[in-house]
Amino acid sequence: MPQKVRIALDAMGGDFGASVVVPGAALALMRHTDVEFLLFGNSALINEQLESHPALKAVSKVFHADIAISMDEKPSQALRRGRKSSSMWLAIDAVKKGEADVAVSAGNTGALMAMSRLNLHMMPGIDRPAIAAVWPTVRGESVVLDVGASIGGDARHLASLAIMGSAMARVLFDLERPTVGLLNIGVEEVKGVEAVRGAAELLRAMNLPQLDFIGFVEGDGIGKGAADVIVTEGFSGNIALKTAEGTARQIAEYLRSAMSRTWRSKLGYIFARGAFNALRDKMDPRKVNGGVFLGLNGVVIKSHGGTDAEGFASAVDVGYDMVRYDLLPKINQTLNRDGHALSIVPNAQEAVS
Repeated sequence: MPQKVRIALDAMGGDFGASVVVPGAALALMRHTDVEFLLFGNSALINEQLESHPALKAVSKVFHADIAISMDEKPSQALRRGRKSSSMWLAIDAVKKGEADVAVSAGNTGALMAMSRLNLHMMPGIDRPAIAAVWPTVRGESVVLDVGASIGGDARHLASLAIMGSAMARVLFDLERPTVGLLNIGVEEVKGVEAVRGAAELLRAMNLPQLDFIGFVEGDGIGKGAADVIVTEGFSGNIALKTAEGTARQIAEYLRSAMSRTWRSKLGYIFARGAFNALRDKMDPRKVNGGVFLGLNGVVIKSHGGTDAEGFASAVDVGYDMVRYDLLPKINQTLNRDGHALSIVPNAQEAVS
């Protein structure tokens, strides 16, 4: 493990750029004093923000970039315009060159994924990347993936997601053998599309010692915490994520309305304020901000584009944990370093079909 965790920041990424990235980094520094920051973007804007955060300035290096990738650019356009010269590319490139241990950006998701994949390349045995999110549940937290990196996927892809997600759960939750479930429309073996049923057969056939495959999990099982890792392809995963975020905001609005309706409800809120504050913190999406790009030869973290400083700090926290607790070595260990763990997949697919 490195003595210092070196974190490269795309200071121009997201809806607010340096005005959120720099204060967010300052908050993260208060929690992790063993970090150094490399900030890429408009140096004048970055240095202006750093003047208000002397402790952060003391552990930061600023690198000027002329180009900032906008939130609405198509990945192909972003690559043509920003390859080798944008703040996003340079932050990722710092990881590739070994100058940083992790890159964090609140920028355009598609562009960030395209640049990360082109610059860092995929790990042996992994064909497609994934975005993994930490999901609050009634029993704690779970890792859910893929929440939007790619749409669709065959059985082999879903099995690789299970491997990568279990490695992330081992890092975050300090588990020797995380439980893994496949998201499905039912728990019965005959239900679901062929890719999901095939992935279940593959995971049973591999019988990996680093994960405990428990079978299928229905949609309500995500919030229940039915497994430490819940696997699905990016289309349904992204819908589930956005639905959960919307439901959290909906419930919060219901509570605000109910608590202000009458003087009795207002009085009740005063007595139950501590419980409501705890609920608000539990449902606050900023507390679990930071999607991990899995499958790359490097660690890249995607923050929500519209988050505030506290939310961006949470994304930096995730990046710190992924480096400090050896995410990539754990994925490689599960893959048997050369992708060998997935080498049985073609035979297993033939058996399923």
